[in-house]
Amino acid sequence: METIRLGIAGLGRAFSLMLPTFLGDARVRLVAACDPREAARKQFEADFDAPTFDDIDALARGPDIDAIYIASPHQFHAAHTRIAAAHGKHVLVEKPMALSLAECDDMIDACRTANVHLIVGHCHSFDAPYLRTRELIASGAFGDVKMIHALNFTDYLYRPRRPEELKTEEGGGAVFSQAAHQVDIVRMLAGSRATRIRAAVGNWDAARPTEGAYTATLWFENGAFATLSYNGYAHFDSDEWIGWIGEMGQARSPDEYGVARRKLSQVASREEEARLKAAGTYGGNAYTSASQGADARSHQHFGPLIVSCERADLRPMPEAIVVYSDERRERIELDAPRVPRAEVIDELIGAVHGGVAPLHDGEWARGTLEICLAMLRSSAQACDVVIGKK
Repeated sequence: METIRLGIAGLGRAFSLMLPTFLGDARVRLVAACDPREAARKQFEADFDAPTFDDIDALARGPDIDAIYIASPHQFHAAHTRIAAAHGKHVLVEKPMALSLAECDDMIDACRTANVHLIVGHCHSFDAPYLRTRELIASGAFGDVKMIHALNFTDYLYRPRRPEELKTEEGGGAVFSQAAHQVDIVRMLAGSRATRIRAAVGNWDAARPTEGAYTATLWFENGAFATLSYNGYAHFDSDEWIGWIGEMGQARSPDEYGVARRKLSQVASREEEARLKAAGTYGGNAYTSASQGADARSHQHFGPLIVSCERADLRPMPEAIVVYSDERRERIELDAPRVPRAEVIDELIGAVHGGVAPLHDGEWARGTLEICLAMLRSSAQACDVVIGKK
């Protein structure tokens, strides 16, 4: 069995969500980490009997590391990728890839020069329901994709945030953090280059001064189009339409309604909110063991989605793909996930050990960021934006 010796750059929220994958997948060995928080470093050392550092340069110099998972805040992705590549380490970097196309280009160039792989994720386009739907489309049985509709309603904006996460210019807001998922999914399912977008964003709470919602129509070169809607203002929850299966594949309860807003109402300052977030992440005094998603019986997802092909509508769900064809409705069951987000490790192992070109490489992720940036521009200028045109 091929394995990956993985170093971790950033032991925050993103790492906490990937940790069940790392713990459950025998192909992964966590061998070192870096983080500015001493408590997180001590927790990692105790959990994995592995060294930690307070900066990525010291981590990347380690000789016994095959790849580095860059889970630092968005604004550090580009610099941290360049450092990892310069030390000959393959890179798995969290979405969004970076905050500008110029940074994306630098990251791609750095990894190409160092002859290392660059994979961007986790995005929900790794999730098995969407990958299986992609296979069904590719079979040709249902004709060409004509339209995709994706939506998601969550409490995203009212979860504890660091100050920069509420500033769009520093990579905060729903477009940078959430649209990357939907854009990735619809691009993969459309199977064609995006050409044009028209978008509007919602920024409705002066106390949370960044985008909490958006809607967009995205057109593709093959004639297909997609509508994307997201609302993170913590009212309606679209998991209600998916049998109360949460984004991480976990069972949820309608009785959770309002939890995020109630918790936030008890916070007196931005500094206290940042401390609350840190307390709940890896190494924090309110952190619970990495079980979220580890015992999930359903696949992860990013809200309701329907793909309209010429001869059927396809609806990827956490446990099945439902096909509404010309003559019948069919439910294609999915095996329960043995390890959450194992598809990310599949792609990393395939690239590093198998020479398989990854789907979610730097060029792919740059294309997703370009669309996200075009969404912000389209909304600000109240116009269509052509993708790929400066």
